[in-house]
Amino acid sequence: MNSPVLSIDNLSIEFPAYRSTVKALNGVSLEVRPGEIVGVIGESGSGKSVTAMLSLRLLPERSYRVSSGSLHILGRDMLAAQEKDLLKVRGRDAAMIFQEPMTALNPTRRIGRQMTDVIIHHQQLSKAEARAKAVALLRDMHIADPEQVMDSYPFELSGGMRQRVMIALAFSCDPQLLIADEPTTALDVTVQRQVLLLLREKARQRGTAILLITHDMALVSQFCDRVYVMYTGAVVEQGITAEVMAAPQHPYTRGLLSGLPEQVEPGQELMTIPGQVPNLSALPDGCTFRDRCAFAMTKCSERPPLLAIDASGQRKSACWLSMEKQAS
Repeated sequence: MNSPVLSIDNLSIEFPAYRSTVKALNGVSLEVRPGEIVGVIGESGSGKSVTAMLSLRLLPERSYRVSSGSLHILGRDMLAAQEKDLLKVRGRDAAMIFQEPMTALNPTRRIGRQMTDVIIHHQQLSKAEARAKAVALLRDMHIADPEQVMDSYPFELSGGMRQRVMIALAFSCDPQLLIADEPTTALDVTVQRQVLLLLREKARQRGTAILLITHDMALVSQFCDRVYVMYTGAVVEQGITAEVMAAPQHPYTRGLLSGLPEQVEPGQELMTIPGQVPNLSALPDGCTFRDRCAFAMTKCSERPPLLAIDASGQRKSACWLSMEKQAS
């Protein structure tokens, strides 16, 4: 197979806090290969967005400490890269779509100016050529009147239209990796689907790899080739999406799936996972999910490693119960 576009190996980072340390990522390993759409899912506090932000070094410098691991985009060591190198990677090699486009776009500048500035920064084009490309990109996003949008301010556009502008911006320099951090959270269900279908369509056309950060299992099942399930800053299950959805191996994954409407009979209440995510500055010993797990046993006082549970080595779970099943 082709080399990964994004490769994260055993990455652990900490945020120093008053009289404590927040362990945000704990040995995370994941990869995204060319043309793949890979999902990362979990509750708030699981480490999804930290993984996304750190991939492009968008976290405030000196606000965190890397205690182990590596992170590469297209073979480039992102943790060791200088700021001038990062400016070349962001937008050109890898781009990001943020959760709320109203805060990602500059409210005081017209859409056209924001788009052409990005294009000119990364490509040798004149202002006229950059504007023509921006108009074409907006038209590709199925925007009926791209010229009017170019002359508009972000607050003059709907949420769905602003997100289409963000997607156009992300694709403006033909990146090989696109990181989408909860890109449809602020949109209604119909617009969510339209935006994600558009994102997948353009990514397939251009061969762009996508890392989709989300808390929505339904979106993962519809749009992702593979999925990583995160909890308390660690990957607890991974595999081909269809296989994970059909036969989840970790109790946390089962809990997330049990909250889907199709998992219950009409009129019944949706299932929820009891309890709360543990404090990341005082993680319990052993399996961090055991206090919320209906299958917890004595062995869970030891932390389970993330191990392969099939012959391919792609399907993995960090649960003593799934390991016992595999052994039997």
